[in-house]
Amino acid sequence: MKKLYVVLLALAFVASACQLGGGEAQPTAISLPSAVPSPTALLNPTAGPQGGGAAEAGTEKVSASDGMTQVYIPDGTFQRGGIDSDAHTNEMPADKVTMTGFWMDKLEVTNGMYKLCVDAGVCELPHYGSQPVLKSKTRDPYFGNAEFADYPVVYVGWGDADAYCKWAGRRLPTEAEWEYAARGSFPSLNLFPWGDTLPDGSYANFNYGVGDTMRVGSFPSGASVYGVLDMAGNVAEWVSDLYDIKYYSLGNTMNPTGPVGKTDEFMRVVRGGHWGDSWKMLRVSSRASMMGPNPNVQVGTDRWFGDSAPSVGFRCASDN
Repeated sequence: MKKLYVVLLALAFVASACQLGGGEAQPTAISLPSAVPSPTALLNPTAGPQGGGAAEAGTEKVSASDGMTQVYIPDGTFQRGGIDSDAHTNEMPADKVTMTGFWMDKLEVTNGMYKLCVDAGVCELPHYGSQPVLKSKTRDPYFGNAEFADYPVVYVGWGDADAYCKWAGRRLPTEAEWEYAARGSFPSLNLFPWGDTLPDGSYANFNYGVGDTMRVGSFPSGASVYGVLDMAGNVAEWVSDLYDIKYYSLGNTMNPTGPVGKTDEFMRVVRGGHWGDSWKMLRVSSRASMMGPNPNVQVGTDRWFGDSAPSVGFRCASDN
């Protein structure tokens, strides 16, 4: 299967070069600095300290492994759950949750970043079940095409996201960390990362406005209170937690990490809404789920990989 992946990726690179016009093909020339979109540098001309000491809220640093900018989310308490008339049962009951500080990726992991992990022999190519998929919803090729290097990687399952974050020296965020980074600390009751204003095309990529992904960091107006981008729309994002519709009713309000796994349940939480979702799914409290990998079935089967989609990607987090 590895050989097949390599061949398919090589073909995608050739096709990419043809689409970009004449001259030498350069789709693989994605260095660590250029894997981070230029809008990030424009929005934040000076990065924060690279660690050491107590960081302040919104402090930034850059990961040496993949060039991702990370934002510090400080210790604090936030309002978890649905607090508006559009809240679903799985967002209730709302409660205050206390969190220890952590670092959150400012952007969704891009094709260019993910390719670094593939090239390192750690990550699989994007896939649906056991079949490699190098396209997005409307673009073929997408992964491996230099034109879309700074667009979010898609067709990655929960296991792929988990493997990438570990390779990068980080981890998937918990569901609580994700919502905290999106809503902000109490007394913030933001319905969306940017506040309570209903989303439009200036805040997020949603409701089939484009019909596919957009370059990460394209909506600075949609930043959360901590400056984290694309937490609403573009692609929905895997988080670490297993999914339980009634999890909030358990009352875990100190650094919650999700329900304890059961041997026959593998649904994982997905957050943030995507390019095809309505505005209601962009609410910071909105919860969705997809099937994660099942380690109890035959290796290499579709169920062993779990679900993936052209509308789902991820970002990482870290403790330091």
